[in-house]
Amino acid sequence: MKPDAKYRILLVDDEPDILEFVRYNLVKEGYAIFTAGDGAEALRKAAECRPHLILLDMMMPVMDGIQTCRAIRRDPALRDTMVVFLSALGEEQQQLNGFDVGADDYLTKPIKMKLLVSRVQALLKRVPTTLAAPAAPESTTASDDRIEIDGASHTVRYGERTIALPRKEFALLELLCTSPGKLIPREEIYSRVWGPEVVVGDRTIDVHIRKLRQKIGERHIVTVKGIGYRFEP
Repeated sequence: MKPDAKYRILLVDDEPDILEFVRYNLVKEGYAIFTAGDGAEALRKAAECRPHLILLDMMMPVMDGIQTCRAIRRDPALRDTMVVFLSALGEEQQQLNGFDVGADDYLTKPIKMKLLVSRVQALLKRVPTTLAAPAAPESTTASDDRIEIDGASHTVRYGERTIALPRKEFALLELLCTSPGKLIPREEIYSRVWGPEVVVGDRTIDVHIRKLRQKIGERHIVTVKGIGYRFEP
């Protein structure tokens, strides 16, 4: 039996591929999932959604995991929220530091997804399900979330909203939308959106994808780890 979707989980990691992979697997298990790319964003999301569980990376920009966990533990509204570090830093001292600031558990990457799901299920048995009502989760489908692209004005019609996009974000979304369901490799995206003569950083696509997801929701753009992205209408 799938867990009840009334359980809300906030995933916090600055690696988009990891964030998408974990999010995808926990959504499949029936949880309501929220995501954040750094500690400051995590605090804002936690205040909005009041998660039952936060999976928190240790090394992040803006605020690291220790600072973020300490801030969470100072918030009375999050006193029943469980905080679990999911980090590649597995040294004993790092784990002790995590527990010292109030973490409930510490898991090290890489971790098999079945084991992570099992640990999440066990941890959630220890928290009450009656927390303050959250905002609608990112994994919830809007009643009308069709995407219509207007190339002349560089705007996107998403449900009832019209969103103006910067040029590169618009070109990236337009490329993905032209081949729904098709995996588009990162190299092809670089070539067609930035051009073959332009040298950009490895994280450039990831940053633009993250910004698009913030504007049109998480579920439309799927990460295929290490390869590329595809658009799901």
